[in-house]
Amino acid sequence: MSELEKLAEHLGRELLSRGEWLATAESCTGGWIAQTVTAIAGSSTWFDRGFVTYSNAAKLDMLDVPETTLASHGAVSEATARAMAQGALKNSRGDWSVAVTGIAGPDGGTPDKPVGMVCFAWAQRDGGCEALTCQFAGDRAEVRQQAVRLALSGTLKRVMAATLMA
Repeated sequence: MSELEKLAEHLGRELLSRGEWLATAESCTGGWIAQTVTAIAGSSTWFDRGFVTYSNAAKLDMLDVPETTLASHGAVSEATARAMAQGALKNSRGDWSVAVTGIAGPDGGTPDKPVGMVCFAWAQRDGGCEALTCQFAGDRAEVRQQAVRLALSGTLKRVMAATLMA
């Protein structure tokens, strides 16, 4: 089992113990988070659905990301990641969501948004929404893999913290 699958398995145990569901909203990772989660036997008991919203139109249509957010902040921004995470909850049965949007490269970067910049957001149906921006090094595959790792570990961290608070 890969490191990513071990993270997903641990996350699944935590969600299952709480009777809660996960939804994902992915852009630059192209469904890799959902693929990692569904590699775990029994994930159908805690993973509701994944949205792969690579284009801006998909973000609008599937996740209800406001056009004004995309126009003001761009697809790669914490504001868009937050809207994606909230849209994943709105359009699913998930209790938790994780969203990822970024520039995996090798092209597409700008001085303000360089290749390797990835924005994340985690939302809880009955809680808030947190966002984070990271700058990853490496080629396209390495940036995407690091993003999947952080998405899963960040979700696990938040679910475990909620368990401790309960």
